[in-house]
Amino acid sequence: MSPIARPPAVAFDCHDPAALSAFWQQLVGGVPEPGPHEDDFLVLEDVRVFGYLGFQKVPEGKVVKNRVHLDLDVDDIDAAVAASTAIGASKQGDVVEEPTNWFQVMCDPEGNEFCFILRKSRVGS
Repeated sequence: MSPIARPPAVAFDCHDPAALSAFWQQLVGGVPEPGPHEDDFLVLEDVRVFGYLGFQKVPEGKVVKNRVHLDLDVDDIDAAVAASTAIGASKQGDVVEEPTNWFQVMCDPEGNEFCFILRKSRVGS
């Protein structure tokens, strides 16, 4: 069966698209490209996996836990936490161990959750 659609991008609702896109560019890379309305929508092109990450200005603040979040593979959770908190992220709770990996819940500067994932299959390889 053919899919109905393909996911070309992920977009974040936020108060400050410029600041949040700069944070995520430091975190995952990408090339900044202005959207059609530079003050209201910015894009990081060429982000691995997605066509882009978008940052769209909205008037309301984040109120509850995200229903969708990004999982980001890392080689060292402690190093990723240290580097990301230095640019404005915050750590939520402790590292959690699962059968196939460890993960650390994080928040970006506007409170959007994401996780650093260390896969057990990568440890010691």
